[in-house]
Amino acid sequence: MATAPTFESQLTGANRDAYMALTTLFKTYNLQSLAPKIFDYIKNGYSADTIAILLQDTSEYKQRFAGNTARLAKGLPVLSAAQYLSVESSYRQIMKDAGLPVGFYDSPADFTQWIGTDVSPTEVKGRVDLAVASTSQANPWVKQQLAALYGVDDAHLTSYFLDQNRSLPILQKQQQAAAFGAEAARRGLLSDATRMEDYVTSGLSQSQASQGFQTVAEELPNLMALADRFGVTFGQQDEEQAVFGTSAVGTAKRKGLASQERALFSSGSGAGAGGLNAGYRQTT
Repeated sequence: MATAPTFESQLTGANRDAYMALTTLFKTYNLQSLAPKIFDYIKNGYSADTIAILLQDTSEYKQRFAGNTARLAKGLPVLSAAQYLSVESSYRQIMKDAGLPVGFYDSPADFTQWIGTDVSPTEVKGRVDLAVASTSQANPWVKQQLAALYGVDDAHLTSYFLDQNRSLPILQKQQQAAAFGAEAARRGLLSDATRMEDYVTSGLSQSQASQGFQTVAEELPNLMALADRFGVTFGQQDEEQAVFGTSAVGTAKRKGLASQERALFSSGSGAGAGGLNAGYRQTT
């Protein structure tokens, strides 16, 4: 049985050279499926430059460079094929350098939305750095807090930080909030996303969070015991407000307990050497 002739074998001279050049080019775009159309255009007498333009209007080309459709809709400049491939290559190299597995965020479809919304490789690197810091480099307390505060388990941490529907600043804030929550949790204290994010917004540093939650953990049991003795309410959030200086209410309640304890000491019926004044210096 005779073998069907290839397209290039049916062409000669300049036509064959043009066909080979165009199919080679579009193969780099992973668009070798356009070979029959290239052949037809050449047979109909179109020049190589004209064919290259006509191919850009095919459904295959538009699908391959789908990010350009989104860019056009947003009023962003359309990327040339070379520019588009260069951005994809940068994304892919960032993933590879971070040690992410082959097949994970490395296909054209994975990059379509980023390109379509003009997300730079620099921002993608920021997302990847967060993902790496929160997985392979993170201590278990941070992972625990990401799960507790945002419902992100270990298996989906990287995907979470690469989620194109979440902005980088929000992800950075959530990662820092989880790190603050970890400082609380490792000392047996409670945390919630709103409170931890408020601390991030206030400019609290990691070192300040660590020292502050240590103070809260050390003093809270005695403070709560005193509050119970004097018939007032005082909890972890009140102590945090006093220690971190985020609310006058917590500070006032803390000072009130200190005053009542001093009054007891002065009358000879204090709480003992291990009382409130033994370890607290910030508000007294």
